[in-house]
Amino acid sequence: QVQLVESGGGLVQPGESLKLSCAASGTIFGTYFMGWYRQVPGKQRELVASMTGAGITNYADSVKGRFTISRDNAKNTVYLQMNSLKPEDTAVYYCNWGMRVGGYEYDYWGQGTQVTVSS
Repeated sequence: QVQLVESGGGLVQPGESLKLSCAASGTIFGTYFMGWYRQVPGKQRELVASMTGAGITNYADSVKGRFTISRDNAKNTVYLQMNSLKPEDTAVYYCNWGMRVGGYEYDYWGQGTQVTVSS
């Protein structure tokens, strides 16, 4: 069983930065996808940033140039560095981790961490 624990959310002012962490525990191997999603009430969850197992990254247009996804393999942790935050970045941010083992895919989610950008 794999568990994801997110941290780093909080309240910041526009223009400030936050760094989210997602620590995975349990048996971690066969990682093929790691992603950060966000969701606001009444809207669908949207993919903000992702990284493949090979390290290829992808970003939503709304965060390109401001957010950076990275990974520490030794710590089984994925990060989301968020700079120049805007009020529209306010949301609950979720970590997603995908593994492929023996032809099966396993999909795990964190509990979410609130990010609020407000003056």
